[in-house]
Amino acid sequence: MRHEKTNSNISTPQVLLAVMNAFYTIYNRPEDLKSIKRYSEAKGETQRDICLIPASAHGTNPASAMMVSMKVVVVACDDKGNVDIEDLKAKIEEHGDRVAALMVTYPSTHGVFEEGIREVCDLVHQAGGQVYIDGANMNALIGVAAPGQFGGDVSHLNLHKTFCIPHGGGGPGMGPIAVGEHLKPYLAAHPVTEVPETNLDNGTISAAPWGSASILPISWMYIRMMGKQGMKQATEMAILNANYVAKKLGEHYSLLYTGTNGFVAHECLVDLRPLKEASGITEEDIAKRLMDFGFHSPTMSFPVAGTLMIEPTESESKDELDRFIEAMATIRQEVEDVTSGKYTPEDNPLHNAPHTLEDVMSDEWAHSYSRDIAARPAAWLKEHKVWPAANRIDNVYGDRNLICSCPPIESYAE
Repeated sequence: MRHEKTNSNISTPQVLLAVMNAFYTIYNRPEDLKSIKRYSEAKGETQRDICLIPASAHGTNPASAMMVSMKVVVVACDDKGNVDIEDLKAKIEEHGDRVAALMVTYPSTHGVFEEGIREVCDLVHQAGGQVYIDGANMNALIGVAAPGQFGGDVSHLNLHKTFCIPHGGGGPGMGPIAVGEHLKPYLAAHPVTEVPETNLDNGTISAAPWGSASILPISWMYIRMMGKQGMKQATEMAILNANYVAKKLGEHYSLLYTGTNGFVAHECLVDLRPLKEASGITEEDIAKRLMDFGFHSPTMSFPVAGTLMIEPTESESKDELDRFIEAMATIRQEVEDVTSGKYTPEDNPLHNAPHTLEDVMSDEWAHSYSRDIAARPAAWLKEHKVWPAANRIDNVYGDRNLICSCPPIESYAE
């Protein structure tokens, strides 16, 4: 990254540093728990092998801990979605000097800002452990908060989503790592390209010493063009959009978690379990029905089974958000139509979704609802319609019965 000034009179490295404390150092490589492990070993505390992970953490957290041979111990959350402080104290008391670290996502995948984040960090430090703050949701922090000030020792910044790299659907995951000064001597090095102030004995994390050359320029240009004020505005819009959607959807659905003042952070969890119990309509039915409206479903059944995790980010216009809200409100009414007996559990617009062009153009239509309801349940769909390419598939069967699509070896001989 070059140290030129942007139009906003702030350099690119300064923009990144603004989200961390001044004592943090940025390294462009995948997230690294190994520095914490080496730090403990250097102090002679080789017994520290437990990583505490809140139930609200991002799914990559336990995977990362397992990759460095740490044992995962889950910490419960309270009824507002925050880390349960009492359960954290109990887990620390139980495992004592085996606690190496706690990985916490802030704001969490429950869609709330952890109200006790500083107390959480203090408790772990008192036990001799380190705190890794997962920066998966940095798009709700840039310009308004600094993970280093929470008390964390390590953090990373996801470039995907927050810094303009595609998010989801197998998109590239990457982000700079930030560590406190006491962990700098234990960061990974590189045997081919020297990384300043690192030791080769610490090993190598990534084949490319500075990360992905195809990803970094995109984030660099994004930060350069946005500038300090633009990055802060993006954060504010992400939080505003999430709360606008949560407020509107709250008129039709139950929201699983909100903060003390009734607000969410960057996303909200719509709890579909009560509707499923009353009507038999599943979260998958609702996800597939959204395709008829032209929407790709939000994250389904993560981090809580039977929910939809809705995260509009800063990039959606109000018109688009209003269309999504209308779609969800229409779907809620269709669920009620099943509950009231207007539609049967077997034949309704949700259970049969998505409806393809082939379905609607077929000579025969055996459903109790019209073709128009199936394919154009909202007024805007009469002006522009994106047709689902296929009906629903049996996901479980596909997961359990893998089929090789490669041509047989004999065909190459020909």
